[in-house]
Amino acid sequence: MSYDEQNIAINEVNEPLSVYVKNIGNLSRNISFADFFLDKMLIVQAIRRGLPYKIFKQIKSFTPFTDADWAEYLDLSTKSLQRYRDDKNFSFKPIHTEKIFELAEVTTFGIEVFGSSEKFYDWLNTPTFALNGYKPGELLKDSYGKEMVMAELNRIEHGIFA
Repeated sequence: MSYDEQNIAINEVNEPLSVYVKNIGNLSRNISFADFFLDKMLIVQAIRRGLPYKIFKQIKSFTPFTDADWAEYLDLSTKSLQRYRDDKNFSFKPIHTEKIFELAEVTTFGIEVFGSSEKFYDWLNTPTFALNGYKPGELLKDSYGKEMVMAELNRIEHGIFA
């Protein structure tokens, strides 16, 4: 997927996310996916409410993660994800919603840094000296690991290599 296609996929999340957040935070304005991550209180409110599968599906479309990756990160089976997909009214529990938002945030930044989801995915699956030999993707399973990956992406963006 090219960088432009990636941006289109990310922008397609804007409309349903705006509707979703208006119901949560009583916002009168539309909010972009990028702006959403700048409003931490709004994220907290959205996590507590749970994320509808419909929005997860759009988030999933611009991430480089497979169904198996998502199942592993969310600590769910792929069958559960398939069941959720078939339930039109399904919303993820807060614990899963938080992880989805974390992975979406990392992906958005990773695509910005590397220019494509393919290059970002390759980096996620390559052992990194700066992360003590771990593959960055392995660290995305928990919040502390996610913060380490974000910090490393920030260093790469600024040309600081370990």
